[in-house]
Amino acid sequence: MQVPTQAAQQRPVVLLVGTVDTKSEEIAYLRDNIQRAGGIALVMDVGVLGAGALTPDIPNTAVAEAAGVTLTDIVTSGDENSAMTLMAQGATALACRLRAEARIDGLLALGGTMGTDLALDVANALPLGMPKLVLSTVAYSHLIPPERIPPDLMMRLWAGGLYGLNRLCKSALRQAAGAVVGACLVGEETDTPRPVVGMTSLGSSALSYMLRLKPALEARGYELAVFHTTGMGGRAFEALAAQGRFCAVMDFSLQELVNHLGGSCVTAGATRLTGAGRAGVPQIVAPGATDMVDYPAWSDVPSRFQGRATHAHNRLIASVCIGPDMRREVAAAVGNRLAQARGPVCVLLPTLGIEGWDRPGQPMHDPEGLAALVDELPRRLSAPTRLVRLDAHINDAAFADAALEVFDAWVRDGVVPAGVPERASSGAQ
Repeated sequence: MQVPTQAAQQRPVVLLVGTVDTKSEEIAYLRDNIQRAGGIALVMDVGVLGAGALTPDIPNTAVAEAAGVTLTDIVTSGDENSAMTLMAQGATALACRLRAEARIDGLLALGGTMGTDLALDVANALPLGMPKLVLSTVAYSHLIPPERIPPDLMMRLWAGGLYGLNRLCKSALRQAAGAVVGACLVGEETDTPRPVVGMTSLGSSALSYMLRLKPALEARGYELAVFHTTGMGGRAFEALAAQGRFCAVMDFSLQELVNHLGGSCVTAGATRLTGAGRAGVPQIVAPGATDMVDYPAWSDVPSRFQGRATHAHNRLIASVCIGPDMRREVAAAVGNRLAQARGPVCVLLPTLGIEGWDRPGQPMHDPEGLAALVDELPRRLSAPTRLVRLDAHINDAAFADAALEVFDAWVRDGVVPAGVPERASSGAQ
């Protein structure tokens, strides 16, 4: 396959993935619009029904070969689901190879349910931050489970795009081409030498420690990245932590873990609270917001939590307070995940409350549930994890001070790299 190299051209290369056998006309239109927008399209054919009217840069035979089979094997299998699954494996392997060789700058994939299924595999395998867009007839559909959506994915509904070109689908195709090329052309900001601390939180009405910690960490020469723990934010946090992109993490909002255990759609998946541990990244952890399960505010309270106290944050998201038994279940899940960590871990346990709505007089105030968590979590932690009990609420200044005390000790001991002063950081750019 002929693939342009970055040294040979300055225009961004977009990997254009689709089934040439059924969508030659649409792919050709996308290819031409990518070129008009200032990019170069590298067409990968993932169809298995025939050759199509367009000659791809990467033929379906090469995609099948990358999956360890032949196209004939796939065609004669007689099962469209297994056929597309194999093509997804091959497309993913080739896309990752092209990215590792710096031969592609972005991804644009199109399709119905079959093409979208394949595209999600490819997009998930490519690095976070690389522009990736899926043009789909089922964009934003409940058919797509949250855990399969990359946290940085752009998705566009392909209205009127099931079969052939028309004025409606052309509009979607043009916009998709322009969006992905534009994202590639923006490029990356020059890295600063300041180490990055990853932090999790909710809105400041529930968790506000970042208001104190951000200026304190910046004064120490660090950059702070705060992730919103409403599903996709936690997925991005975990992915970056697992890649070792943080010098340390302050994982203080674990609500997505509770959501996963409670069957909520607001989930970051089963691997929440594992990424930093796998990479050996130092972790300061707290059980922030582990007293509630989220659900869509426009739906009913999940049946298993009927009768529990609720809080509607806005018209999109609401929360229901969990009982003491589930608090103990959460403590066990936290302990199990932290026991697998390869780096240092310190758990801060604020005994007077773990989010803004659990204070006396607030809708989620539940002394019995909090007592269960405070009792169970220490039982579930094992050496060498360190536990620091705080006679404070998670939103009190004492909590932020305790986090900084642990962090500063790790810096002194060389566990966390030293920060870069503002003057040195500015001069390096």
